Amino acid sequence: MCPSTPSDQHVHASAISRIDVVLGDVSARFARAGIVDPRVDAELLLAHVLGIGRGEVQAAAIRAAELDADALERLMRLVERRAAREPLQHLTGVAPFRHLELSVGPGVFVPRPETEMVAQLAIDALRASASPEPVAVDLGTGSGAIALAMATEVPHARVHAAENSVDAFIWAKENFARVNAPNARLVFADLADAFGDLDQSVSVLVSNPPYVPAEAVPRDPEVRLYDPPQALYGGEDGLDVVRVLARVGLRLLHPGGTIIIEHAEVQGASVREVLTAAGWRSAATHPDLTLRDRATTAIRP
Repeated sequence: MCPSTPSDQHVHASAISRIDVVLGDVSARFARAGIVDPRVDAELLLAHVLGIGRGEVQAAAIRAAELDADALERLMRLVERRAAREPLQHLTGVAPFRHLELSVGPGVFVPRPETEMVAQLAIDALRASASPEPVAVDLGTGSGAIALAMATEVPHARVHAAENSVDAFIWAKENFARVNAPNARLVFADLADAFGDLDQSVSVLVSNPPYVPAEAVPRDPEVRLYDPPQALYGGEDGLDVVRVLARVGLRLLHPGGTIIIEHAEVQGASVREVLTAAGWRSAATHPDLTLRDRATTAIRP
């Protein structure tokens, strides 16, 4: 075999650091690791490394632009962790939610796209309120995603959020400071007795509670290994916190106020039963954009 010439070596080095080639290799590795959207994750990781948007990464790939050695090394360190199923959002430090970009990491539940529909239900209910300054409460706010979406998209509302996990509260506090919505308030409190000063004055109560049954261990490693158990598991049938919300909502909401609870797609009927048994009326379950039942609403009598 003939030895490589200097020009051959240069072409080889250039080829392996071309962005289109690197993205293809990383995507293939992620696919082998079982990641659902391997190309998306590859592009987002590279965008994070380069400090640019995903669209700019895609454009650079079309141009066959190259990565320098330092950027490639930093990318591959993150690829190793992502291929081991560490959440993408833990690696980039941010999670998109509606129009927001939220800080996330170990100790807080990473907001999911399906929860954006839950936030929309809350936003619609707030906008429909006859009050010039409707009050909303988000119990178990986690990263603050739903509360901050309500506060920024319904600026005439007053939004209160509570979290009782120290780790999650730290992330929520950072996000509240980051968004800096003047109409949003965050407190550290248990959801069962939070906001006694708001009794009978709340128009919208929303929550994404822990609803996974104790024995139903999530399949995805990103959830099973990295989301905090306190944000996942809701007792034997997954509805322990839903039952608490049904009681707390009757204390907080004024007559005609709306409660909105996220749940698993198979739990709609059970959540409606819990709310109806507690005295709520007009319980209804709503599908997300993939037509999976994702949230149930009811009206305070």
